[in-house]
Amino acid sequence: MATRRGFLRAAAVGGALAGMGDLAFLKNLRPVRADEAKLDPNKVRLSSDIEPLVRLLEETPRNRVIEAFANEIRRGTSYQQILAALLLAGVRNVQPRPSVGFKFHCVLVVNSAHLASLASPDQDRWLPIFWSLDYFKSAQASDEREGDWTMAPVDEARVPPAHRARQALVEALEQWDEAAADVAVAGMVRNATAGELFEVFARYGARDYRSIGHKAIFVANGFRTLQCIGWRHAEPVLRSLAYALLNHTNEPNPAQSDLAPDRPYRHNLERIRRIRADWRDGKPDSGATRQLLATLRTGSSDDVCELIVEMLNRGVAPRSIYDALFLGAGELLARQPGIVSLHAATTTNAIHYAYQTVTDDETRRLLLLQNAAFLPMFLQSMRSRGQVRDVQLDTWQPEVEAPQDPHQIFQLVGPRTSEASAQMFRFLERGGDPQQLLDVARRLIFLKGNDSHDYKFSSAVFEDYHAVSPEWRNRFLATSVYRLRGALEPDNSLVARTRAALET
Repeated sequence: MATRRGFLRAAAVGGALAGMGDLAFLKNLRPVRADEAKLDPNKVRLSSDIEPLVRLLEETPRNRVIEAFANEIRRGTSYQQILAALLLAGVRNVQPRPSVGFKFHCVLVVNSAHLASLASPDQDRWLPIFWSLDYFKSAQASDEREGDWTMAPVDEARVPPAHRARQALVEALEQWDEAAADVAVAGMVRNATAGELFEVFARYGARDYRSIGHKAIFVANGFRTLQCIGWRHAEPVLRSLAYALLNHTNEPNPAQSDLAPDRPYRHNLERIRRIRADWRDGKPDSGATRQLLATLRTGSSDDVCELIVEMLNRGVAPRSIYDALFLGAGELLARQPGIVSLHAATTTNAIHYAYQTVTDDETRRLLLLQNAAFLPMFLQSMRSRGQVRDVQLDTWQPEVEAPQDPHQIFQLVGPRTSEASAQMFRFLERGGDPQQLLDVARRLIFLKGNDSHDYKFSSAVFEDYHAVSPEWRNRFLATSVYRLRGALEPDNSLVARTRAALET
């Protein structure tokens, strides 16, 4: 984790970042403490040291929240404390209903903003956090308009004992029983390790396609943020997560039904038994990557998953399979830029994180197949929205000149995005520095971004660039421009407002 000193140190930004906006006012930050406050007994209680800061975020009007937290930072409040307040205020005040998305992005985006901060030049690093503070207030207002949901204290009388908590949670998740899951989570959090909990949640986060991948995204982003802010904050976060995973609005109980979003999971529970025990010892195979990518364009979830089982059993490395999944998600962005294809990318990022993190071999096999099964479902959703272009990323050879300066690429994003994508590919293929591109893109998110997906998408795709095999990663990154911000877009108002708050 980055040190507080690193967040407070001002550094010169040169090279690719020159001329992209003066954010030097961020160097004025200094840290502080929130006062103690009394809590409504109908609200879940948080740790006493963080409760006052969460209350400050909850109760400060949106038009004053930037200024209020600028003052807190000057007095001594740390980056870690503010990140914790963001996540905890979100899970306590915003309901993951009717979908695990929309207003609930104030929770889903916290880790993405954190990753953007860590990857940025020192003097920029507070910007994503201030953006998230403002965004929470918008989400809080939406929740109030929809009924003003608040997480209640756990029913302590029903919390299972330590030796029963894990089984109780699994049974509740299997039966889609929200009340039983809520108390079981509390019992398990109080007695289990973070790793033990992640093994359970990773599996069920990728169980169904409802909310176009946001369940898997919440699993990955929730646990990753807890790694930064501290496990002592886990109970309300994981209670919110269990509630989100059991979202099946306006449907019969999936445990007693045969619904389309659940079928791939049931089929894959059978398929994983047919995968050979040494499946992780396969060899890289670019031909298999191309074959799987072609099947992703036309095949069903069953077609894709059956092919993967066959490939693993004939000795294809899992990394070559994941290369096809990353490329397939990137291809969807180019085929129909929009909210659905964006979530194909962010969901693949989340499930891949879970796949890399779990230790249970069966769960890893299941996550790989579930990730693959979701991509044809994303494509089907895209087709219901309109035309889907024919793009074949593995054979793509654009005939454009490589720009010398990555800023030129982002001048084209918006008016000529396809050309920007081609130029980015050529820039990388001819030895251009990918870090320059990432730095420019992040700065533009800070300056131009006005939506949670700006942070969610960019943090996911920039992370996955390094997970893709070198043979394919330039093609993969070139698709990102379809959902990045362009240099010609107007600046958002938040930068000026933050500057004013910190320079007073």
